[in-house]
Amino acid sequence: KDGSGTAHVGRQYLGSVGKVDNGIVAVTSLWADEQVYYPLDVQPYTPATRLPKGKQDPAFRTKPQIGMALVDAALALGIPFRAVVADCIYGESDDFAGALAAATLPYAVGLKPSRGIWAPAEAAHTPQEAAEELAWSGPEQPGAWTKVVRPFRDGHEETWWAADLRFGPYGPDRPVRVVVATTEPATLPALTTWYLATNLPRPGAPLATDALIPPADLAEVVRLYGLRNWVEQSYKQAKHELGWADFQVRSDEAIRRHWQLVNCAFSFCWRDWFANGEPAVGPAAEPLALASPDRREPEPVDAVPTDEPATGGKNQAGRPNPTRRRGITTRGEFLAGRTPASARLARPLGFALALVAGVVQRAPAAPTPGAPRLRGQGASAQPDPPVLTKYR
Repeated sequence: KDGSGTAHVGRQYLGSVGKVDNGIVAVTSLWADEQVYYPLDVQPYTPATRLPKGKQDPAFRTKPQIGMALVDAALALGIPFRAVVADCIYGESDDFAGALAAATLPYAVGLKPSRGIWAPAEAAHTPQEAAEELAWSGPEQPGAWTKVVRPFRDGHEETWWAADLRFGPYGPDRPVRVVVATTEPATLPALTTWYLATNLPRPGAPLATDALIPPADLAEVVRLYGLRNWVEQSYKQAKHELGWADFQVRSDEAIRRHWQLVNCAFSFCWRDWFANGEPAVGPAAEPLALASPDRREPEPVDAVPTDEPATGGKNQAGRPNPTRRRGITTRGEFLAGRTPASARLARPLGFALALVAGVVQRAPAAPTPGAPRLRGQGASAQPDPPVLTKYR
C-alpha cells in the first residue's frame, strides 16, 4: 500500500511478498481438523511508527499479544480445541507461550533450529544441536527416534520420525517439551524438519498424572502441528483467490468490513460444497468460453486443500497444486461448482473475467450531474468518502 493515508500501513515484513515493504499485516485465527478449516477472527497489527509514543504507546500490541487476544475470543465463544498451534514467530515469544501456560491451555508451537539457551560449553545450546546428538542407525535401529505415519487429506501417507529432546530446561518429563520431527533423521533437512515446543505432557510421565491437559505422544504432537499447514492454505484461498488485500478503502472500519466479507464468502463456499456434495461432471463442468475463444483461463484451484510439508516459502501464489502433480483428484474440483455453466453464470474462483463482466453489466446508474468537486485546492477541497464505510 502506497503512502501512509490508509490505516495500519507501515514498512514491515509482508509474508505475501517475502520482504520488508509498505503494507498492512493482520493476525488471524482459524479452527482446523484433518478435513476442513474455517476462519474465526482477524485483527490488524498497527506498527509502532503509526502511534504517537511508538512501542510505549498504550495502544501498541505485539503480534503475539494480538494472537493471545484471538485465543481468548475463541474461548469466549465456547469453541473447543485440542491445542493452539502457531509458527515460530509466536513459539519464540515468551509472552505468548507464558500466557497459554498460565491459562492452562495446551499448545504446540514452532521453534527456529537456532533458538539458543544458556548451557555449559560442551552441552547442546539449540534444538538442532540436541537433535544432531540423537543416535540414528537407520529405520531398523532408530535409537531414540519414533516412527510416525502422517496421513494426508488426499489419501497418501508419509513416514516421519520424531523424538523428545533433552537439553537445558527441556525434556520429556519437564513442563515444556521440545520435539523434533523430520523426514530424515540422518541429515535433518531444513524444509522437512520441525522443532516444536509443547506443554502437552508425555503419556506415563509424572506430570501427566495430575495434569489438567490430556497427554499426547509424539505422533499426536506431530499430528497437531501438521494442522498448521491449513494456515498456509488459507493464504492461497482467502488472500490470493478471494481478494483479501484487494480493497480501495482507507479507514480501519472499512478494512475490517472487507476482511469480514472475504471470510463470509469463504465460509459460504465451504457451506455450498458440503451441502451439494460432488460437483457436476461432464459437459456441465467444462469452463466457460469467454469473450476471446483463444483466451486460456488459469487452472482452477482445488476446493479442498491438501496437507503437505512446508517449503519454507511464503509467497506461493503461483505454485501448482500438489494433487495435480501426482494426478490425484480431490473431492470438489470447484468451489460452489455444482450448478451447470451457462452464458450468464461463472464459477466463483476460476473465471475472474466473467465475474468482473457481470459486475460491470449490473453496475448502478451514473450519479445525477451536480456541481463539480474540487481536489487539492486549499481548505475548500472536499475529499471523497472512503468506499464501503456506509455499508453494513
